Amino acid sequence: MALNIVKDIDARVAVKHVLMSVSDKTGLETFVPALVKACPGVKIYSTGGTYTKVREILGDAAEGTLVAVSDYTGQPEMQGGLVKTLDFKIYLGLLSETYNDAHQADLKRLAAQPIDMVVVNLYPFQQTVAQAGVTPEMARTNIDIGGPCMVRASAKNYLRVASVTDPMDYANLATELADHGGTLGLDTRFRLMKKAFTHTAQYDKAISEFFTTRTWDEVNGTYTQH
Repeated sequence: MALNIVKDIDARVAVKHVLMSVSDKTGLETFVPALVKACPGVKIYSTGGTYTKVREILGDAAEGTLVAVSDYTGQPEMQGGLVKTLDFKIYLGLLSETYNDAHQADLKRLAAQPIDMVVVNLYPFQQTVAQAGVTPEMARTNIDIGGPCMVRASAKNYLRVASVTDPMDYANLATELADHGGTLGLDTRFRLMKKAFTHTAQYDKAISEFFTTRTWDEVNGTYTQH
């Protein structure tokens, strides 16, 4: 299999399409309006509770700006929200390269959009397992699948995509977007990439450590901690 080795990279990338799906909604009330103001015509693709929150924040301005991921992909969410963003059209938008003609043809073929920014943070696994009396089933339910996939895909393609995982970055990103005509620099995207992979590594480590310390007792049908 031939790997894509990218030679042409844009120093600054205009943010026109944003994929937003967060468990921790801290800071959205200021970041979303700042994003819309700094990036005129931006489209925000969102899911579930995040969609509801962004619609509440934007009010009438949500019309023409906010798009449900299910409307974009044509696929409804799986019961319980188990599958929302795991769709070829989404990942084509995340992983496509600006100067790759084949990728651009794929985008055109599916009427897909290149996604320039992903704003994602994950199900609160660490906070859940820190609670007294937490069960393995409660822990299992809080294992995020789509979130880490979006974070990793966008971080891998930092040459074009900003992978935003920490609400503490919102203010600086809003300022950069406002000061640079709705664009983000390669240095910013590179910094966000490193932070994103650290975020997913710590998340996976927490899951592994929790279940490694538990054994399934087939006789009693329970987990024991060791």
